[in-house]
Amino acid sequence: MMTVRQQSPLHPRNRHRERYDMAALCQAHPPLGAFIIHSPAGDETVNFSDPQAVLALNQALLKYHYAIQSWPLPAGFLCPPVPGRADYIHFLADLLAQQPRRQSVHETSILDVGCGANLIYPLIGQHEYGWRFTGSEVSEPAIKAANAIIAANPGLNRKIRLRRQKNPQAIFQGIIHKGEYYHATLCNPPFHASAEMAQAGSQRKQRNLGLGVNAPLNFGGQAQELWCEGGESGFITRMIDESVSFARQCGWFTTLVSRKENLPALYARLRQAGVQEVKTVTMAQGQKQSRFIAWRF
Repeated sequence: MMTVRQQSPLHPRNRHRERYDMAALCQAHPPLGAFIIHSPAGDETVNFSDPQAVLALNQALLKYHYAIQSWPLPAGFLCPPVPGRADYIHFLADLLAQQPRRQSVHETSILDVGCGANLIYPLIGQHEYGWRFTGSEVSEPAIKAANAIIAANPGLNRKIRLRRQKNPQAIFQGIIHKGEYYHATLCNPPFHASAEMAQAGSQRKQRNLGLGVNAPLNFGGQAQELWCEGGESGFITRMIDESVSFARQCGWFTTLVSRKENLPALYARLRQAGVQEVKTVTMAQGQKQSRFIAWRF
């Protein structure tokens, strides 16, 4: 079992290690200008409790740094913080750099389990590393929204394809086809175990931001993005069990693990599954600690 730790707040190749250049972002995406405010220290920023401000900032970041000219994210869907998502991509690239390449596979192919409406990992990964992505998703509205992003940005359809997961209890079944090979999978699994827990978590965030309990959540999120039966641990356990059947079709299986206390049980499940190697990569965005686990057979 190996744990990889980083010393600096973000990965060395992450484009968001420094303060946001608000002037450059506003020039790239003028609608952001309407949301600029000043911090107590006098720095330009946005109100992160305002969903529209968060959306405009993300649109500007994607346009300025990743050449995504249009990101039409429907209201209510998860609007992810871009720097943290980029970190996962860069640390995954480090992991792949250590893996012997299959001579018959010339282009790096990645499976994003639960790509969501925002399509954030494929958008960053194809720009930074030229990877080809397959995105899976159980939600038909999310698939429709993700396809709209692909259609709105010329060239993305050559790098990103989407597949609908028709069985909400399955993860790889029905998505990884016979004869396909993926260098890695990635996933940001649902965090909560029930709708009630997801609602309570949203209310805690709103209180921390000084908002009323009925205020819209700044980063949004649909039901399937926020909770599933068994929560994060249950979802990843199912992923581990199912990965056994696709051991020869994937180099690394990876997933974020938000709850550190879930790791011991997941390590035990991986041992039961007979995996050859397990790695835990720790990441940090500001005061927030995160990690992903990776395994291969």
